[in-house]
Amino acid sequence: MIDTFWGDPISSYTRAQALADGVLVDLTAQARPYGFKIPLACTEAVWLSVQWTEATEARKPDATGQSTDGRLHDVLSLARMAAQGAAQAGAAVVEFEALMVPVDGRATAPRAQLFRLVVSGGDRGEPVLTLMLPGED
Repeated sequence: MIDTFWGDPISSYTRAQALADGVLVDLTAQARPYGFKIPLACTEAVWLSVQWTEATEARKPDATGQSTDGRLHDVLSLARMAAQGAAQAGAAVVEFEALMVPVDGRATAPRAQLFRLVVSGGDRGEPVLTLMLPGED
């Protein structure tokens, strides 16, 4: 119907391409134990805010107890609770905060990081979830 009005698209960028390019990071397998039943991916910016590398640890030796797995656990747990509330309200978008030690700079105290979880149609119209930072789409 849109093609009838606008004509054929000049180009399109699929979710599969974004996953292959690393623009999206597939978290489906990691999200299943938290109760997510449909594919979940996060943006590269979210992944970079969650990922705790050896280089990060070297810059922040006082930020004890930090790991990518632990940080992902926190984000996915909070995302699941937010998703349940959104589903009950019939909302396709929900925002939630997680306390996280920032990976950039030298701060070692946790700060509130705002995330946005969006349910939308995948490449074939199937339901998919995307975790992103505010301002990303």
